[in-house]
Amino acid sequence: MRRFVDRYDAGRRLATLLATQIGENALVLALPRGGVPVGFEVARILELELDVFVVRKLGVPGQEELAAGALASGGLRVFNDDVLSALNLRPENLEAIVQREATEVTRRERLYRGGRRPPRIKGREIVLVDDGMATGATMRAGVRALRRESPARIVVAVPVAAPEAIETLRADADDVVSVVTPPWIEGVGQWYEDFAQTPDTEVRALLDAAWDPHARLD
Repeated sequence: MRRFVDRYDAGRRLATLLATQIGENALVLALPRGGVPVGFEVARILELELDVFVVRKLGVPGQEELAAGALASGGLRVFNDDVLSALNLRPENLEAIVQREATEVTRRERLYRGGRRPPRIKGREIVLVDDGMATGATMRAGVRALRRESPARIVVAVPVAAPEAIETLRADADDVVSVVTPPWIEGVGQWYEDFAQTPDTEVRALLDAAWDPHARLD
């Protein structure tokens, strides 16, 4: 399987795979920042609504790479009970981290959405998009957070994912779709020719273009 040229190419190939699996009134929610170019192409080709869903990992104090939970758009909190139990932590022990990440979630939502109201989740089919999954931890937190908003269905859709990540997500999502599922994966970036970081300005431009058909993408 050839690599993706960039996130836009990945989004187009993902949209082709999703074309017969997604309803016409589905909502595409992209995880910023890298998931937005992918989600933009999916939404454009399938003529679906696009928005962002911000998810921030709650790292264990002193072991920030270890996720004790996550904070998502709308103030939704999800805690990893296994990690909390193993480290003898209570959710309130993470309150300082929660507040810090809540500030960042709010900042990003204001920056990306520009005052626009969040979309309705309840009763809708949701396509949750990112540029890839190595472990699936962030995506799983996003799915669990979205469940609290009572969507009709959640489909996780990515250009590339490790088999273990897909199996992990199947316990929470209604379906998991990946264009490429290599037997092993060191990092998502290895499957892209261009995997440069997506800047905030590009995220805003893509969202503006999705929300306003007359907006220009420079």
